[in-house]
Amino acid sequence: MRRLDVIDQALFHRIAVSERPFGAGSRVGHWLRRAGHAADHGKLWFGTAAVLGAVGGRSGRRAALRGVSALALASYTANVAAKQLTRRPRPLLDAVPVARRLLRQPVTTSFPSGHSASAAAFATAVAIESPAVAAVVAPVALAVGVSRVYTGAHHPSDVLAGFALGSAIAALTLRWWPRSSDLRPAAGPARRPAPVLTEGQGLSVVVNSGSGSGALTTYGPEETVAVLRDLLPRAEVRLCGPDDDLPALLAEAADRAAAAGGALGVCGGDGSVNLAAGLAVERNLPLAVFPGGTLNHFAVDLGIQDFEATADAVTAGSACGVDLGLATDGTSQRYFLNTFSLGVYPELVRLRESLEGRMGKWPALAGATAKVLVNGEPVTVRAGGRDRQLWLLFAGNGAYDPPGFAPTHRTGLADGLLDVRVVDGGRPFARTRLAAAFLSGTLARSRVYHAARLRGLDLEGLGDADRMAVDGESLPAAGPLRLAKSARALTVYRPSAD
Repeated sequence: MRRLDVIDQALFHRIAVSERPFGAGSRVGHWLRRAGHAADHGKLWFGTAAVLGAVGGRSGRRAALRGVSALALASYTANVAAKQLTRRPRPLLDAVPVARRLLRQPVTTSFPSGHSASAAAFATAVAIESPAVAAVVAPVALAVGVSRVYTGAHHPSDVLAGFALGSAIAALTLRWWPRSSDLRPAAGPARRPAPVLTEGQGLSVVVNSGSGSGALTTYGPEETVAVLRDLLPRAEVRLCGPDDDLPALLAEAADRAAAAGGALGVCGGDGSVNLAAGLAVERNLPLAVFPGGTLNHFAVDLGIQDFEATADAVTAGSACGVDLGLATDGTSQRYFLNTFSLGVYPELVRLRESLEGRMGKWPALAGATAKVLVNGEPVTVRAGGRDRQLWLLFAGNGAYDPPGFAPTHRTGLADGLLDVRVVDGGRPFARTRLAAAFLSGTLARSRVYHAARLRGLDLEGLGDADRMAVDGESLPAAGPLRLAKSARALTVYRPSAD
């Protein structure tokens, strides 16, 4: 430890005390102070994630999500968990004029640097998904770490420890969120007969202009319509604008497709596809999915990456059958193609929806996530004759991979099972125990986490769980609630294995 202190003092003197090149009036010093200030409360990284989500394409969106997730975990681990174990004082600020001005109220706990942990976590997570983008982000993360020494907030070893912690946590995200290149291809569901729609004859498509930040943002709504008409010139393509009623337009399109003996098509995100899937299965119509949303989970699990893949399947009559999940509560029933949840996630979705009109989707998601992590509370539901407190109840339409708290993709879409995962909120320190198990890779043995593959699940009452999330949409909920698979499978166009 004495040797470490000597090294710390030497590096601290060079960076924080020397006048050149880091003097108070120098250009380098100016930019270091700005970098450190911009990183306060993660503002710099949330802003970067918002830009990546808006203009970075699919890899950029994945990088943004992984970066924000790693940042949140690293910030919690460094600032809440690790700093409780150490009481290392901050550097002597009297030796640093700049630091005296910037840090008027020094905090006693210095090790490790939370700013550095967050910066390294975000940069490493981005590098996992997009090395080219990381080449830009990494120097900024390094500057944030150096700024913590320059302003006298941390010893150099605090920053190095923060970098190591943040990088390790970002690497750990691969345990529950594999890179897209590492995923097994989706298992082909059983082939089902579907009409061959030459040039799209008989296909009625609705394009939701309000869907996410995917292809609709890349092309623009009008250009998206033009692209679809070029691919399928005999299809009927209609744009749903901001003032239009999407469910009504989809119902009209389904009626026209049924009269023509054709198929219903939808271009949008998972919420739009959910609405179209319910109409298609009720009218016994095949569904054509054109991925136009932010993440397009269902389309990706089907093996559909772009409009051309769907157009080829439509003109070839290549289709398969997939399961539909069904959530039936005290007032209605809702289909789900991907996931259903109760607990903190529906609240996160509700907050995101309330903020995104002012902030945009990605900053709203980041803000909602931070608020839920700090202020979220478990909900009480009744199951098996007794009340249970839950942070989260997740039910996937089909078996998801990887096992654990954060499933990301399916390798099968017609297995007849619900993938149910529960985070118990009734045990002492449930949130802390969950985080520890998650980071240590022992989640499967944690007493706050439970998982099972079921054909159905009954909840006798929902208590204070008044909202549910269905395919990423937050909706009112009422008990009792039954989760099961629909007796009617959905026929959906899908490129052939060939």
